[in-house]
Amino acid sequence: MRTIFDENGIDIDAILEQGWLEEARSLGRLRLVESILHKSEAEPMATVDLANEASRLFSLAAYQYAFLVVCASHDERLISRWAEGESSLADKNIGLDETFFEDIVMTYISSLKREIRDGRQVYSVPLSDFLELCPRISGSYWRLVNRPVIGGWVTLDPASGETSAQRVARLVKERIREDLISRSRESMMKISEELADRLGEEVTRIMDLFGSQIRSEVPISAATREDWPPCFSSSIEELASGVNVNHVGRVFVAAMGKSMGIPVEMTCSFFEGAPDYDPQTTSYQVGHVYEREYTPHGCAALKAAARCPVGPGDDRLCDQEWLTHPLKYMRAKQRSRSKIGPVTT
Repeated sequence: MRTIFDENGIDIDAILEQGWLEEARSLGRLRLVESILHKSEAEPMATVDLANEASRLFSLAAYQYAFLVVCASHDERLISRWAEGESSLADKNIGLDETFFEDIVMTYISSLKREIRDGRQVYSVPLSDFLELCPRISGSYWRLVNRPVIGGWVTLDPASGETSAQRVARLVKERIREDLISRSRESMMKISEELADRLGEEVTRIMDLFGSQIRSEVPISAATREDWPPCFSSSIEELASGVNVNHVGRVFVAAMGKSMGIPVEMTCSFFEGAPDYDPQTTSYQVGHVYEREYTPHGCAALKAAARCPVGPGDDRLCDQEWLTHPLKYMRAKQRSRSKIGPVTT
């Protein structure tokens, strides 16, 4: 990117303002919108001929423009959502690349082994890389006990209609997503006020779309949502935003769904925006929580697991000494509403 930009005299000012790069800005907006809307089948770069120098330049400028907008938003949820969209696109493109596949993969994992089995190419990755990346992916395929391990190498056999290369690309996706989030957070701290102001209109437009999309992805009526404790609301919004909520947070969401009487199918839908979402795995895991009737974590456990989003003074109810469990919060809200009674006209 740096070489191409230097050769063509492109800097941040050019990306933001020069008329001949408007096409790149439009493509950058499209990339952001596709990420926000979670259109997993959409491939905004599919029509770009990367062998063509001009097309390559515009695609890189588009990426850089989207990156600047995301960083200028200073919103962790938008960063996670964008990184998920970009890494998903990379996952698809890398898995289908027959020319540079191995070179690209070796950029993100320590090594790669290829062999021919039954006339098909089968790849293996180092155990250390697999153990680091597989916990972030749902599905029994990605559990180490289900993968052949030979001499410190984990074999990624073809599965679920995907080739071995596409399985490797799925693993690499997690490293790319991690890298994008890390780069975005680092750059976010370096965004000047002047640059943030110049991108303000674009950021506002994207954040409005993002907020609308999150609200549309939470399939619960507004009246019911008024009773939700902040920890539950925050977990649902993070999942919808593409944030990789930790294990405690996910079990908490499922257990709260059961305690609140939400149908299991609806609770499963809360996880659809998660970066590692898999319908079959989610249905099984949420169903397990419902069958075993797990009790939701209390406030102390949620705080210890970094799942409490509330600080002193943020929520009057949470500041009460007796408020030690999210279910107490919900019941207090319901009692308060019942005392007020229906509004008559």
